[in-house]
Amino acid sequence: MITTVVFDLDDTLYDEIEYCRSGFTCVANLLADLPDAPSAERIFSAFWARFTAGNRTQTFNAAFDDLAYNDDLIRHLINVYRSHTPQITLPAESRDVLDLLHRDYTLALLTDGFLPAQKLKVRALKIEKYFKCIIYTEQLGRDAWKPSTRGFEKLIHDLDEKPENMAYVADNEKKDFIRKVPAIPTAGHNT
Repeated sequence: MITTVVFDLDDTLYDEIEYCRSGFTCVANLLADLPDAPSAERIFSAFWARFTAGNRTQTFNAAFDDLAYNDDLIRHLINVYRSHTPQITLPAESRDVLDLLHRDYTLALLTDGFLPAQKLKVRALKIEKYFKCIIYTEQLGRDAWKPSTRGFEKLIHDLDEKPENMAYVADNEKKDFIRKVPAIPTAGHNT
């Protein structure tokens, strides 16, 4: 019998692109205040163009090539992005699901990502009250990010729950779930 429901955060309870847009806006506004800087709109447009074109890991570097900024500033701005107070909201559908499930089930949250950013997202979404346990896998070490089982194991331990009584809700089957391929039994041959 399911007694506990564990949720992933990004792209499960809210649309993570909202967080990305918020971070790029924060960084663009900060840069626009520098002497001789382009407008915040132009800076944001450079970030957004690179990001929406599929550059999800080197967005600042690529945009700054266009805008002519240096590497030290890029490192600083990555920290600004990861530590900004996100302007994000929990969709009504997600809040309704949490309200409904919270009445009859123990709820938990298991989330990957850089620790300050993930904590700021949870705070901005105002969802702490729903969860008996929140596991930020970054606190367990970068090697504990999903699909590692360490976050799940900590949830099982902290909640003192049996895995068969838990359901997991997430969006990315390649990252959030480990597929175990059953062993194929072999038959021995007598010749």
